[in-house]
Amino acid sequence: MLDRKLVTDNPEQVRDRLSVRGEISGLQRLVELGRLRRKLIREVEDLRHEQKTAGSRMQDLMKSDPDAALKLRTQLKESSARQKELDAELENAEDRLQGLLLEIPNLPHESVVPGEDEADNPVIRWVGEPPALSFAPKPHWEIGAALKILDFPRGAKLSGSRFTVMLDQGARLERALINFMLDLHTQQHDYTEVLTPFLVLRQSMEGTGQLPKFEEDAFKTADPEYFLIPTAEVPVTNLHRDEILEGERLPINYVAYSPCFRREAGAHGKDTRGLTRQHQFNKVEMVKFARPEDSYDELEKLTSHAEEVLKRLGLHYRVVSLCGGDLGFSAAKTYDLEVWMPGQECFREISSCSNFTDFQARRAKIRFRRKKGEKPELVHTINGSGLAIGRTLAAILETCQQEDGSVKIPAPLIPYTGFAQITRT
Repeated sequence: MLDRKLVTDNPEQVRDRLSVRGEISGLQRLVELGRLRRKLIREVEDLRHEQKTAGSRMQDLMKSDPDAALKLRTQLKESSARQKELDAELENAEDRLQGLLLEIPNLPHESVVPGEDEADNPVIRWVGEPPALSFAPKPHWEIGAALKILDFPRGAKLSGSRFTVMLDQGARLERALINFMLDLHTQQHDYTEVLTPFLVLRQSMEGTGQLPKFEEDAFKTADPEYFLIPTAEVPVTNLHRDEILEGERLPINYVAYSPCFRREAGAHGKDTRGLTRQHQFNKVEMVKFARPEDSYDELEKLTSHAEEVLKRLGLHYRVVSLCGGDLGFSAAKTYDLEVWMPGQECFREISSCSNFTDFQARRAKIRFRRKKGEKPELVHTINGSGLAIGRTLAAILETCQQEDGSVKIPAPLIPYTGFAQITRT
């Protein structure tokens, strides 16, 4: 959530920075409500000053001029009634302002370029080379079906479209990827592993910006109300909701495995084949809490940690910086890692690494104190996938496929899988 004072006192600055994202609905109404709020505050303060002054005069008038005192008493009653009206109007304006603030996205960093969608995202770097295959590569859904490790029809039978059953070596490869990534991030990158609930309260979803704007994309239970997490970012970030952290502890680095649940309400008919866009998928997520002055350095570090997974697996990828129109609601800056899929002849996003500055921390009330006795400040939150497991598995199947239909396992994964190749049975 944006700083209310910034939005209402410097609307032009906010409008200029948000223009990088395109048209933002509700911004003008937010500015108008900010002006109304300031006007009501001034009226309340003036009225309270008048009442305080009149109260001190009342004692003198009771002795010197009873009629004037009676008249003043009547004015004070009217003033008190008016104050109650103004207080109610101010509370209503505050509530409406707060509601609108929850709908306004974060301010893009100055390095974010204007643009409409992913086609306008500048490429920052390319890493590795696409595999030199001497045969026509197949997409992972054909490879997985032929090897009997991915069963899309049975996934649909169990749960409908966008669900998959993984079998035998496919299931073991999925589990191996999770353990490999967790070990890499905890042992090499100084993250603390956490395992959090996969059902969360509404406050947790609001704290990271999923609600209220994206409620249609969420799966939830009815009574009692719980939300199935769309990413481990939600529970891990909320670990420190309503807390004041010690400044010397920052940065705090967490990594978590979780299943993720997304309705994909806005993706009807998009990427319907394979593992690219599932309603349920596994992911390893990295989350950082940092001082404001360090957060962009921490974003670079976190991005490099996600890249290290791809490098060790020998997967060709590129890093893009999201333009304003493609930037996520809560993010100030995002790098997407896009892995090359030979069977589809395209790059697919496999990780998004974002700095949310104080946007999530203001919602979730996560602060830190630099020194004892100093005023608490909002932390900056950073997170990124390290990586999306299903998409990584798909990239391995397509990149490491052999002409005979088998798939070689990248060397770093063999200690986790216990096998070096997946062959037809």
